[in-house]
Amino acid sequence: MNVFMKTSIAMIGATALLSLTPLAASAQEMAYPEKCKTEGMDMSKMGMSMGGDTKTGDMPKGEMTDYQKASMDGMKSMHMNMMQGMMKKDADVSFVCGMIAHHMGAISMSEVELKYGDNKEAKAMARKVIDAQKKEIAQMTKWVNKEAK
Repeated sequence: MNVFMKTSIAMIGATALLSLTPLAASAQEMAYPEKCKTEGMDMSKMGMSMGGDTKTGDMPKGEMTDYQKASMDGMKSMHMNMMQGMMKKDADVSFVCGMIAHHMGAISMSEVELKYGDNKEAKAMARKVIDAQKKEIAQMTKWVNKEAK
């Protein structure tokens, strides 16, 4: 492969990466559908502890790296939303709401990889996950808004 082609391919890759830069905020920008939320439930009292503070469900973050802190924050949000969705009385709505939260968690994890990871292959996988999960979240949210009572 000649130098011109290598340079062109590198420039195309760099352009693609730059177009993906705003992804860092996409999980936070995505709203968990209102019809998936369970009214009157205080999810903070559901005992979602993961080895840290049993009252708040928080991990002891003092010894964690920035990567680990970001990952744990995303997981905590995902689990809270999944629990909300799973409390719906309709099994179909419960499943779809739980999957929306799960997919939002996958996006959050992928964004953490894009921000902190170094491996090109892992970052490419993260981008694929984000693209696929966003499409599925849009489909599932449309279904929930139509079908949930």
